[in-house]
Amino acid sequence: MQDIIPRYKFHLYRNKVALLILLCGVSISSFSQINKRENLPYYDDQLIHYGFLIGIHTSNYQIKYSDAFVESGLDSVHSIVPGRLPGFKLGFIANFHFFQYLDVRGSVTFGFYENDLTYRYTDGTEQNVLKDATMVEVPIYLKYKSQRRGNVGVYMLGGINPAFEASARGDEDNIKETLETKGFNLAMEVGVGLDIYYPLFKFSPEVKYAYSFTNLLQPNVNEFNVGIQSLVAHNITFAITFEGGPK
Repeated sequence: MQDIIPRYKFHLYRNKVALLILLCGVSISSFSQINKRENLPYYDDQLIHYGFLIGIHTSNYQIKYSDAFVESGLDSVHSIVPGRLPGFKLGFIANFHFFQYLDVRGSVTFGFYENDLTYRYTDGTEQNVLKDATMVEVPIYLKYKSQRRGNVGVYMLGGINPAFEASARGDEDNIKETLETKGFNLAMEVGVGLDIYYPLFKFSPEVKYAYSFTNLLQPNVNEFNVGIQSLVAHNITFAITFEGGPK
């Protein structure tokens, strides 16, 4: 039953994914048509800008087996295999001008995540354990920008992303029947992007990679986490941001 859920979730996200693809297509097609006149010429000298972001991501677990995995109590488990599943995020951003080519960006973002582990048994059967969560993320980045060339600039960013689970964790009986993970995560993120300046706003597509510092596995042992020593999350996000021009 659970292996149908990711497909159903992706079906729910398909309109959002299509919207992102459409917006990127519009930006690429208009990229070659950007007027030679420089848009928003003093934009980067302003102290602060506000905007929003929407993005899609894929996430997966990286696991490290515990010593108990090779003991007789788990001799029926052949392997534990993480999957990679899609998700969606949206949020609000505030960008602060710090130095000539250096900004500080803060954000409050809601991320909708799915991760799974497939337990493969020696008798050829499999059991899929799905973990879905809604996370409130408050990342802080340093953004290093290149010099503008007309209406286009390139940037790199890096920072930390603390995240807190917003969705309910369910009752105690349900927790004991599935893999138990923590409701907090801290990740390092790095990425690259393009700033494209239009007459009334700035549009920025970007790609980011996140690696978790937090062992997400709960210390309370049940049949699903007894064979795992650590569980960390990887995440690749493609996002677009919109920041308003001067009023």
